[in-house]
Amino acid sequence: MTNQPRVVAICGSLNEKSTTRVALQNALVGVESEGGTGELLDLREFDLPLFDPSNRDAGDAAELKRRVREADAVILGTPVYHGSYSSPLKTALDYCGFDEFEGKTVGLLAVAGGRFPITAMDHLRSVCRALDAWVLPYEAAIPRSHSAVVNGAFTDAELESRVVALGRQIVLYANIEPCPESFESGENIGAVD
Repeated sequence: MTNQPRVVAICGSLNEKSTTRVALQNALVGVESEGGTGELLDLREFDLPLFDPSNRDAGDAAELKRRVREADAVILGTPVYHGSYSSPLKTALDYCGFDEFEGKTVGLLAVAGGRFPITAMDHLRSVCRALDAWVLPYEAAIPRSHSAVVNGAFTDAELESRVVALGRQIVLYANIEPCPESFESGENIGAVD
């Protein structure tokens, strides 16, 4: 890894006026303030059909995997749909695997229209654990997103600060020594199917 950790932030929202995208852009401000370089991977810009294990490089999957694999750390950002993370992010993660995530530091960010965006991050934490990634204990949750972000800007300075801190934390821990393989990864047959 270089002295300047490279971070990719994957936006799991396809909404043109996505609060998730705004939040990830703010997290990348934190990445750069801590000396890292950041890139937003906007899933609207990738052709990713539903995952079919018989065609692991469908559409733009090879490009997505390359960019994730070349990063030192990843921030996953998602809107909360029915208490979990979005289907575009699920599809992107299905195309990725150990080559992209094993031993990598991952930060989590979830955005909810309601008051409880935590379960989506719990689900993402489980997926990352199954891929032997190291997930930051620090995470950013944005409840009541319709009032938290207006016209592309945070209205709540505390939430904005928390999101920027996620970007700083991902740089600080981008080179953490990976944990030993998890039980979940050893049982993750789908990753090598």
